[in-house]
Amino acid sequence: MSQASYSYGDITLRKGGAELIDRLEPLWLALHQHHQSVQPGFAYFSDERSWELRRSCYRRWIREEGSFILLAARHDRAIGYAFVEIQSGPDDTWVTGSRVAELQTLSVAPAERGNGIGTLLLDEVDNELKRLGIGDLLIGTLAANSGAQRLYERRGLRPVLIHYARFSADTEKH
Repeated sequence: MSQASYSYGDITLRKGGAELIDRLEPLWLALHQHHQSVQPGFAYFSDERSWELRRSCYRRWIREEGSFILLAARHDRAIGYAFVEIQSGPDDTWVTGSRVAELQTLSVAPAERGNGIGTLLLDEVDNELKRLGIGDLLIGTLAANSGAQRLYERRGLRPVLIHYARFSADTEKH
C-alpha cells in the first residue's frame, strides 16, 4: 500500500496498511481496557486473547481494496489510530454508494484523550474517504460510551442501529 505522512505540529499522521498492524497493539489494549471500564458487567477476553483476535480481523480487513490505517504519532511514539475497512455496497436498506467505509477502530492513548487526537484522525479519515470517492461511513460504539457518541454526533453522524446481545460467557443472567 502506498504510504503518506501528514504533519500537524509535533504530531505525524501516517497512512498505511498491513505493515502498521503490529504497532497498534498497545493502543488496542488501551481501548479494550476502556471498553471494560465504560461497560462493565460482561465477560471480556484477556488482553492477550483480545489482541490476537483483533489482529486477525485487521489482517483480514486490510486486504479489502481501499482499506487503510491512520497512525498518529508524537516523536515516533504511537498515540492513536483509526482503522477503516472499505466494504462493497450498496447497502440493502439505506441508499449508499458502491463502496461503504466502516471505521472499525478509533483509539487514542489514555494520556492523549481530550487533546484533539481523535478529531484529527477523524478529519483525516474524512479527507481520505473524499479522495477515494466514498461518501458513506459507518461507525459502531459501545452503548455506554457516551463520549464517543457525542464525538460522532458532533460530526454529523446519526445512530441507525442498536444491537442486542446475549453472551453465554456472562456471569450475570437476565
